[in-house]
Amino acid sequence: MADFKLPDLGENIESGEVINVLVSEGDSLSEDQPVVELETDKAVIEVPSSVSGTVTKIMISKGDQAKVGQVLLVVDGDGASSTVAAPAEPEPEPEVVAAPAPEPAAVEAPAGSGPVEVMLPELGEAIDAGDVVSILVSPGDTVEAEQGLVELEIDKGVVEMPSPSAGVVKAIHVKEGDRAVIGQLIVTLEAVAPKAAPATTPEVVAPPPAAPAVPPPPSAATSPPAGHRPDTRPVPAAPSVRRVAREIGVDVAAVQGTGPGGRISEADVKAHSKKLHESRGAGPAVASVPLPDFSKWGDIENVPFSNVRQITAQRMGAAWSTIPHVTQFDQSDVTDLEVWRKEFGKQVEKAGAKLTPTAIILKVAAAALRKFPQFSASIDVAREQIIYKKYCHIGVAVDTKRGLLVPVIRDVDTKSITQISVELGEMAEKTRTGKVSVDDMQGGCFTISNLGGIGGTAFTPIVNAPEVAILGVARGSARPVYVDGQLQPRTIMPLSLSYDHRVIDGADGARFLRYICQGLENPFFLAFEG
Repeated sequence: MADFKLPDLGENIESGEVINVLVSEGDSLSEDQPVVELETDKAVIEVPSSVSGTVTKIMISKGDQAKVGQVLLVVDGDGASSTVAAPAEPEPEPEVVAAPAPEPAAVEAPAGSGPVEVMLPELGEAIDAGDVVSILVSPGDTVEAEQGLVELEIDKGVVEMPSPSAGVVKAIHVKEGDRAVIGQLIVTLEAVAPKAAPATTPEVVAPPPAAPAVPPPPSAATSPPAGHRPDTRPVPAAPSVRRVAREIGVDVAAVQGTGPGGRISEADVKAHSKKLHESRGAGPAVASVPLPDFSKWGDIENVPFSNVRQITAQRMGAAWSTIPHVTQFDQSDVTDLEVWRKEFGKQVEKAGAKLTPTAIILKVAAAALRKFPQFSASIDVAREQIIYKKYCHIGVAVDTKRGLLVPVIRDVDTKSITQISVELGEMAEKTRTGKVSVDDMQGGCFTISNLGGIGGTAFTPIVNAPEVAILGVARGSARPVYVDGQLQPRTIMPLSLSYDHRVIDGADGARFLRYICQGLENPFFLAFEG
């Protein structure tokens, strides 16, 4: 029996915050196996074991501040010793590239026998958790490597968490409706066959919640001033503080810490965000209004935000408070277009799709974006520059039971209307059934929101940052219109264009929307435009 103590962590480092405990009581421990992850002022490091045996007691927990020499574990077994080798000199936090779907992460048992503990891995850029939508296996099931174990809902859709190896499901540690965080134990497997003993015990694949390694698109909150070289030194901020910074769009490295040794607190992040908003003229963030006790007037039900609703609320609030919106209105006479759509609809049906107004609007919008490139741009306030995108990827808002999602149709300008119709149908189906991936919802430079299938005469859509414009489409209806002095019934489609007035002037907004109206009114218009 021996105490495993926290070894020397490096020069001038006396303690670290426990990010993850990588073993459990009763686990078999091998020499050099990582037992705990610590965040110091320099980096996040793994503390390896210098002993082997059975973990009989864990003396620390996640969130504790562990000091050098403090007892972390009690170990029983051959070769157990209280002498612990110091970990390698800590290095800056490794970058983690966000993936469209989670890669399996597990603490594998030593060769021969033992459980395989499957942890929730990194889910993507700035994503720390997901809601458990469904459990795909049951205790006692035999699963293959890469077979789905659970489905998780994140802000960009539903992803499936695959098994890291073949085995038998021994225990499931989550249930439907739970909110699972990165590094949390999800499933325990029993290996179906022994594995060859590795030279060292496999590392835990799932990284701790940390600042995203893939930098977000440049913005006033994340971009350094022109001529400024970014500081590459480790940032002294706890994971919870980093998470708050990501959620409100602040680069934690740009925040001035007021704690000991310059350590950054949550209050420092919020003060920095407030200063940024005021410097951009957006004013301070609006505080939430205290609510009365509604139950005194009748029955109520409190339903927590879903993951999609939570992120939507944050992003729409940020877009509305930081982007000076202007909404332009116009209407297009689509009487002839409807005749043309019905005539050529059969041709598109042969390709397995339906010729919808949205598919045609996508093609017309792509032509408009080529003619007016400022509508396919993003603004970098900190560097005082505009980023023009040479590609043409257009997002289409899709109404789902989980909330509004925006998958992206890529290279719209190079595709025929038939190709767009097929891809649009497939993407809409994936989105409504929860099969859309994170990658499917990134990279758009313009968005279309078509509510014509539901109704309404007009609406003012909110710009989907970091884009600078969005097109709203309402339901077309038959109206009496004078044509060559004669009153005729015509099908009129209302359109509304919201845009960022910092990048787009009102006259350009009117020209862009009129161009789209002309493209819809006369199919030959775009051919003559080139």
